[in-house]
Amino acid sequence: MGYESWVQEHATAHKKIIDKLLRQDLDKEQIIAYFDFENMKKKEPDFCPLYAENKKCHDIEKLNCYLCSCPNFRFNDEGFKKVDSKTQFSYCDIESKDGAQGIYGEAIHQDCSSCTVPHHRAYVEKHFDLDWAKIMKICKA
Repeated sequence: MGYESWVQEHATAHKKIIDKLLRQDLDKEQIIAYFDFENMKKKEPDFCPLYAENKKCHDIEKLNCYLCSCPNFRFNDEGFKKVDSKTQFSYCDIESKDGAQGIYGEAIHQDCSSCTVPHHRAYVEKHFDLDWAKIMKICKA
């Protein structure tokens, strides 16, 4: 699965949850709180495959899953450029000191596993929009 198809599928799943929460008249703060890892793994077990394993994608105490993907992530399923005969498909737009470029065969992908930027509630509040796809629109280059 490429980045584009994952974003589309995730946007659909995210919207389904948002629509449910809006029918319950939840406000912004309540919606963000709903997306806390501990709550999501109980109430939305199919949203992330890691929930079934009680495993977090990043090792932080208060992980928020609203921005499952980071707005600073840039991708192109066709590739951006060649680097030493390998194709770069993604990178971090803010060059986070906690991110890295991983080489996987002939592909170069951004490795965000050590970066927790989008999973803190303050970051989610700053970039919040009910439409997750709108937030993530800037990622496709």
